[in-house]
Amino acid sequence: MQATAYTYDPESRSGQVLLDDGTPVPFDAAAFDAGGLRLLRPGQRVRIETEETETETETGAEAGAGSGAGRRITLVTLQTF
Repeated sequence: MQATAYTYDPESRSGQVLLDDGTPVPFDAAAFDAGGLRLLRPGQRVRIETEETETETETGAEAGAGSGAGRRITLVTLQTF
């Protein structure tokens, strides 16, 4: 899935990305570290991998419904063509 870097804190190595529908989704240091990046600038296109959280599974929300709620980012890396 693709997104745009929105915020990034180099001290905590966490931040937020914006999905293409404008929904902000946070990521933690583990997701940032999994991508092998050293720095992330707002506006950069990134590739993310997500997994459903129990909240989404319990409510029966459809995958890819456009909402960041119920999803956890597991990887953030630069988008390459």
